[in-house]
Amino acid sequence: MMSTPLIGVLALQGDFREHIAAVEACGARAIGLRRREEIDAIDGLVIPGGESTTMSRLLTAFELLDPLRSRLKEGLPALGSCAGMIMLASEILDTRPDAQHLDALDITVRRNAFGRQVDSFEEDLHIDGIEGGPVRAVFIRAPWVERVGASVEVLARVEAGPAQGRIVAVRENAVIATSFHPEVTGDLRIHDLFVQTVRGSTLNSG
Repeated sequence: MMSTPLIGVLALQGDFREHIAAVEACGARAIGLRRREEIDAIDGLVIPGGESTTMSRLLTAFELLDPLRSRLKEGLPALGSCAGMIMLASEILDTRPDAQHLDALDITVRRNAFGRQVDSFEEDLHIDGIEGGPVRAVFIRAPWVERVGASVEVLARVEAGPAQGRIVAVRENAVIATSFHPEVTGDLRIHDLFVQTVRGSTLNSG
């Protein structure tokens, strides 16, 4: 019988509680990840939305940055939403010069690309690998992806409006990132895709 994977949801800042609930609803165990010693125990990582430069400072202050980078380099599955996408990227535009990131996705992202809080919006997106029709995507001061590396799969693009064609969901191996917030709509399909990715990774490594 397959064991239930343990997924750590980074719980320093941002909307981590909603992600914990979504992960658990998909049949995995979840913890709010705050301490360095918890990193070795997890089978997957979720980085929630929030404020990426604040998250960067907290990761450094809590001595989590380098251990997380090491686990991700070893192939730890990860899901990042909004600020989480920024933190997983290899290059960030329009950020503070001292901001740190985790280099888990070969992408270039632009912070607050869609504008400030007043420019937040919702849209139905068709996402590769997600069955059952479009996903309602909630964008809140969201980034978008301006460059993808050769091994990065584009999962979704904005389908209408002035930002039509902009990349808003990507995957590279076991790392998935979205510009939007899948945890706020009650639609569990993206979290379920991630939990299945973690299960597959655990099975292959075990």
